[in-house]
Amino acid sequence: MTDPAMQTVDSFGMMAERQFADVWARTVLSVRERRMLLLGLLVGQGLDEMTEVQLDAALRTGELSEAELREVVVFLAHYAGWARGSRLNEQVESLIERARRPRPAPPEHTS
Repeated sequence: MTDPAMQTVDSFGMMAERQFADVWARTVLSVRERRMLLLGLLVGQGLDEMTEVQLDAALRTGELSEAELREVVVFLAHYAGWARGSRLNEQVESLIERARRPRPAPPEHTS
Protein backbone atom coordinates (compact mmCIF):
# COMPACT_ATOMS: atom_id res chain seq x y z
CA MET A 1 0.00 0.00 0.00
CA THR A 2 1.31 3.46 -0.88
CA ASP A 3 1.78 6.02 1.88
CA PRO A 4 -0.80 8.85 1.34
CA ALA A 5 1.89 11.47 1.99
CA MET A 6 3.96 10.05 -0.87
CA GLN A 7 0.95 10.18 -3.17
CA THR A 8 0.63 13.90 -2.41
CA VAL A 9 4.32 14.53 -3.12
CA ASP A 10 4.21 12.50 -6.34
CA SER A 11 1.08 14.22 -7.63
CA PHE A 12 2.51 17.66 -6.76
CA GLY A 13 5.75 16.81 -8.57
CA MET A 14 3.87 15.60 -11.62
CA MET A 15 1.70 18.72 -11.63
CA ALA A 16 4.71 21.05 -11.28
CA GLU A 17 6.64 19.19 -13.99
CA ARG A 18 3.68 19.43 -16.34
CA GLN A 19 3.22 23.15 -15.69
CA PHE A 20 6.89 23.89 -16.29
CA ALA A 21 6.86 21.75 -19.43
CA ASP A 22 3.88 23.73 -20.72
CA VAL A 23 5.64 27.05 -20.06
CA TRP A 24 8.85 25.90 -21.78
CA ALA A 25 6.91 24.50 -24.77
CA ARG A 26 5.22 27.78 -25.67
CA THR A 27 6.37 29.11 -29.03
CA VAL A 28 6.49 32.91 -28.75
CA LEU A 29 9.92 32.79 -27.11
CA SER A 30 12.54 30.21 -28.03
CA VAL A 31 13.92 27.83 -25.42
CA ARG A 32 17.22 29.73 -25.72
CA GLU A 33 15.49 33.03 -24.96
CA ARG A 34 13.69 31.46 -22.01
CA ARG A 35 16.97 30.03 -20.72
CA MET A 36 18.64 33.48 -20.84
CA LEU A 37 15.72 35.11 -19.05
CA LEU A 38 15.84 32.45 -16.38
CA LEU A 39 19.60 32.84 -15.98
CA GLY A 40 19.20 36.58 -15.45
CA LEU A 41 16.51 36.00 -12.85
CA LEU A 42 18.49 33.33 -11.00
CA VAL A 43 21.70 35.37 -10.96
CA GLY A 44 19.82 38.50 -9.89
CA GLN A 45 18.31 36.62 -6.97
CA GLY A 46 21.60 34.95 -6.05
CA LEU A 47 20.26 31.42 -6.56
CA ASP A 48 23.63 29.84 -7.31
CA GLU A 49 22.64 26.17 -7.29
CA MET A 50 19.81 26.68 -9.76
CA THR A 51 22.08 28.91 -11.86
CA GLU A 52 24.56 26.05 -12.18
CA VAL A 53 21.81 23.70 -13.35
CA GLN A 54 20.66 26.15 -16.02
CA LEU A 55 24.23 26.97 -17.17
CA ASP A 56 24.93 23.27 -17.60
CA ALA A 57 21.69 22.76 -19.53
CA ALA A 58 22.42 25.74 -21.79
CA LEU A 59 25.91 24.50 -22.67
CA ARG A 60 25.00 20.81 -22.92
CA THR A 61 22.05 21.43 -25.27
CA GLY A 62 23.99 23.92 -27.39
CA GLU A 63 21.60 26.76 -26.57
CA LEU A 64 24.57 28.88 -25.51
CA SER A 65 28.19 28.48 -26.58
CA GLU A 66 31.19 29.05 -24.33
CA ALA A 67 31.62 32.54 -25.79
CA GLU A 68 27.93 33.34 -25.26
CA LEU A 69 28.05 32.14 -21.65
CA ARG A 70 31.02 34.41 -21.05
CA GLU A 71 29.12 37.31 -22.61
CA VAL A 72 26.19 36.59 -20.28
CA VAL A 73 28.67 37.00 -17.40
CA VAL A 74 29.81 40.39 -18.70
CA PHE A 75 26.24 41.59 -19.19
CA LEU A 76 24.82 40.34 -15.90
CA ALA A 77 27.78 41.58 -13.85
CA HIS A 78 26.78 45.12 -14.83
CA TYR A 79 23.15 44.63 -13.84
CA ALA A 80 23.26 42.08 -11.00
CA GLY A 81 26.36 43.52 -9.35
CA TRP A 82 30.01 42.63 -9.30
CA ALA A 83 29.77 40.10 -6.48
CA ARG A 84 27.11 38.08 -8.31
CA GLY A 85 28.91 38.59 -11.60
CA SER A 86 32.12 37.27 -10.09
CA ARG A 87 30.34 34.19 -8.75
CA LEU A 88 28.70 33.64 -12.14
CA ASN A 89 32.09 33.93 -13.82
CA GLU A 90 33.46 31.23 -11.50
CA GLN A 91 30.50 29.00 -12.33
CA VAL A 92 30.84 29.49 -16.09
CA GLU A 93 34.60 28.92 -16.16
CA SER A 94 34.28 25.81 -13.98
CA LEU A 95 31.53 24.46 -16.24
CA ILE A 96 33.59 25.10 -19.38
CA GLU A 97 36.60 23.38 -17.83
CA ARG A 98 34.51 20.33 -16.88
CA ALA A 99 32.87 20.20 -20.32
CA ARG A 100 36.27 20.23 -22.05
CA ARG A 101 37.67 17.32 -20.04
CA PRO A 102 37.76 14.08 -21.98
CA ARG A 103 35.21 11.62 -20.80
CA PRO A 104 36.57 8.31 -19.58
CA ALA A 105 36.12 5.45 -21.98
CA PRO A 106 33.48 2.91 -20.98
CA PRO A 107 34.95 -0.29 -19.52
CA GLU A 108 35.68 -2.99 -22.04
CA HIS A 109 33.72 -6.18 -21.73
CA THR A 110 35.80 -9.28 -21.51
CA SER A 111 34.41 -12.66 -22.24
